[in-house]
Amino acid sequence: MPSKQVFEAKDGATYTTSNGRPVDEPYAAERIGLTGPLLLQDFHHIDLLAHFDRERIPERVVHAKGAGAHGYFEVTHDISDLSCAKLFSKVGNRAKATVRFSTVGGESGSADTARDPRGFAVKLRTEEGNWDWVFNNTPVFFIRDPAKFPHFIHTQKRDPQTHLKDADMFWDYLSQNPESIHQVMILFSDRGTPDGYHNMHGYSGHTFKFVNEKGEWHYVQIHLIKEGGFKTFDNEKAGKLAGDNPDYGIESLFNAIESGNHPTWNVFVQTMTPEQAEKFRYSVLDLTKVWPHSEFPMRPVGKFVLNENPQNYFAEVEQVAFSPSHIIPGVEPSADPVLQSRFFSYPDTHRHRLGTNYQQLPVNRPTCPIANFQRDGAMAFDNQGARPNYQSSISPLTYKKKAYTSEQHETWIGKSYADLSYVTELDFEQPRALYQKVMNDVDRDHLVHNIAVHLGNAKSKEVIARQLSVFAAVDQSLSDRIASAINAEKVKPLQVRPASEAVRFRTNIGPA
Repeated sequence: MPSKQVFEAKDGATYTTSNGRPVDEPYAAERIGLTGPLLLQDFHHIDLLAHFDRERIPERVVHAKGAGAHGYFEVTHDISDLSCAKLFSKVGNRAKATVRFSTVGGESGSADTARDPRGFAVKLRTEEGNWDWVFNNTPVFFIRDPAKFPHFIHTQKRDPQTHLKDADMFWDYLSQNPESIHQVMILFSDRGTPDGYHNMHGYSGHTFKFVNEKGEWHYVQIHLIKEGGFKTFDNEKAGKLAGDNPDYGIESLFNAIESGNHPTWNVFVQTMTPEQAEKFRYSVLDLTKVWPHSEFPMRPVGKFVLNENPQNYFAEVEQVAFSPSHIIPGVEPSADPVLQSRFFSYPDTHRHRLGTNYQQLPVNRPTCPIANFQRDGAMAFDNQGARPNYQSSISPLTYKKKAYTSEQHETWIGKSYADLSYVTELDFEQPRALYQKVMNDVDRDHLVHNIAVHLGNAKSKEVIARQLSVFAAVDQSLSDRIASAINAEKVKPLQVRPASEAVRFRTNIGPA
């Protein structure tokens, strides 16, 4: 018989079963005779099939398609007056980082160039634990009421009957929830189709709090601004790439890093005192609004660099698990209801997708020591040895006291409510400024074209008219141009409450 070929792995590894036994022929299956039945004793073959049957874990319900890389965050400016986090204690401090970029609404096999917001999630491995920046490439979002999120995502995915993407579902939801218009207009500008994952900015969107060693705190929004500026495709170029190279974003990110062209972002914060928040025209807890840079200028913090591609996509990108609840001392959440909802939802998703001990996976495990009372469960890689799993007086853990306390501003008084924050004229001020003052003529032309291409696929005249009325509330000429482009009747603006009736941000207001 001819001798068997021997293939040597680059790392010199020898092929084995999952329990480490060497196997001389990975393609063979034990059987009786040359054509006889297979043998159940062939552990290698059974092991291979059983693992193959379980290779896929549930894909993310949202942000299913993505690309990832590794790098670092470096502090370039002193902000120790804002936060007592050890990371910010000295200019030059670095934290190793992992990033995952993603589309939002598409499935795992969808196109990277689809018109969609992009996720921009960063895991910073600090000496005080992992700090996750679970950001997007837009500074606002479609909702400010968290209970709307599952409904919104359902309408952006597939129809339950036809299993097709449905323009009527898409616009039916948006037209019934006009507070989404700010994000809609950004999405349907060319910024909704970025040129690759590494050519876009990142924004916290949510308001967080930075607390210094004195216990003084500021509301903050975090911005990652791409060096060289963001780059975009027009609608037609993005559509062509969706067919020609649906993995364009993954490929271009990988090639940029591999060639030594390391993507770099400058990191800034906007800050606001509690007193400024009380007087601010908009609520700092409203995810559909931005903070004007003229009032709250960008303050430099550091730089973020990607310089290493993953060696294994599944282990380092598919299994990476981010949550805005992964924060460190000196950083606190605000009362933003969508943020508070995400604090629960993200870890809950990870426990479903990856298991109870998802934080023990190599890509998620903090680099600082871990000691707590969590034990057991599936895949407990580090079960903390003989350390007691309760507050022991015999072998006690050391407890580090929090360096600061909350100020009186954080006292909330009132009864329980289950109301939506209704739409007012205040919700149209920033989208109107975006269209009339920020966009140039080319931007406005592209916006009208991009909306018309998508909205024109809707069959319901009622849905089209309602969405046109939302655009008319932003700017009548915008609505009229879209109506002409899709041969629809022109409509009057949506009637909304005056700005004076907007739900404002108020705390510590005393007894009801």
